[in-house]
Amino acid sequence: MTSPVKRYCGVYENLIKLMYYKVWRDNIMKYYHKKAFLWLAAVVVAVLVLPTGCGLQNGEYKRTKIVLTTGFGKDEVFRIDEISCTLPEIMVYLTNTKNQYEQALGSQIWQASYNGETLEANIKETVLARLARIKAMNLLAGKYGITLSDTELDNAARAAQIYYESLNDKERELLKTDEKLLCRMYEEYALAGKVYQYLIADINPEISDDEARTITVQHILIKTYSLNDQGERVPYSEEGRKEAYRRASEALTKAREGEEFMGLIAEYSEDNNPSYSFGKGTMEPAFEEAAFNLGTDEISGIVESEHGYHIIKCISTFDKDETDRNKVKIVEQRRKEVFNEEYSGFVGGLTRNLNQKLWDSVGFLEDDTVTTSSFFEIYKELFSA
Repeated sequence: MTSPVKRYCGVYENLIKLMYYKVWRDNIMKYYHKKAFLWLAAVVVAVLVLPTGCGLQNGEYKRTKIVLTTGFGKDEVFRIDEISCTLPEIMVYLTNTKNQYEQALGSQIWQASYNGETLEANIKETVLARLARIKAMNLLAGKYGITLSDTELDNAARAAQIYYESLNDKERELLKTDEKLLCRMYEEYALAGKVYQYLIADINPEISDDEARTITVQHILIKTYSLNDQGERVPYSEEGRKEAYRRASEALTKAREGEEFMGLIAEYSEDNNPSYSFGKGTMEPAFEEAAFNLGTDEISGIVESEHGYHIIKCISTFDKDETDRNKVKIVEQRRKEVFNEEYSGFVGGLTRNLNQKLWDSVGFLEDDTVTTSSFFEIYKELFSA
């Protein structure tokens, strides 16, 4: 089932939607949805040193000034002012991302589509946006005179060496890369992260317990929709909604009569997750309002959301550990907001040239011997020390 969480980070919301397809129907869908969500969340933290809230997301890419020209160099995919991105760079990012998905979710994931858009196409656009963000942030580094230290340059060279040596002959042939290019890619990746850290260095707001308060609840969900073969929601008929409400009422009656709530979850709920810990502003308003108005061990009435009918039981009105973690999230969000204000003003004046013909030809490498997936992990290991 889809979590009642309302606000996903833009790109990942699209990816999660794309995963609702035939391979996730019935029991298979339940398994992969949970696994996919956890893996995507891990990728945001572990792979992208750059915050997902900063830089050029898919929508921001389109808001910059785009000029389609024919004056490109060989294998030049796009140009932002005086800085370029080449086909080998695109393919390194695209291939590593593809293989990470396959390792986590299996090769059948590429059967997925959503509203006519394939997961491959979505990932391709995400890679384009990510590289555009890195290139733009390298230009921003020039504005502030930010450069890499000798140690950081050495780490980039070491990362390039390790990654290049990890490639087999076929991967080197198809990716058309070498240590020199890989070193530059790692340098640009590191410099983009350094720009972000520079701009948010003095942003350390005090967050109170009340602002960050996180509660923990259990809930039963009776859905009011089904999924068709394309993974699209199909609302229940009036009769179907009445039956869903009847089941929710039945579960609520049993809960108020003292039946064990986890047992009722197992019997009635259509959500993979029996419990949620969350702060304010992260869930659907109706669900959140009902949950925050409960006392410990108190059970709500029937709460309607876009997902269906919920019955909520409050487990804790103040989860100290989760509240502390939420404070960190809120601080990071405030930092992203400050960064975005500066970054958006800078990006708005940039000119982009996209080699549309070459970009349209880009796709996954269809070769079973191409399994490389360690580009980002190597960066993390060397630059997080």
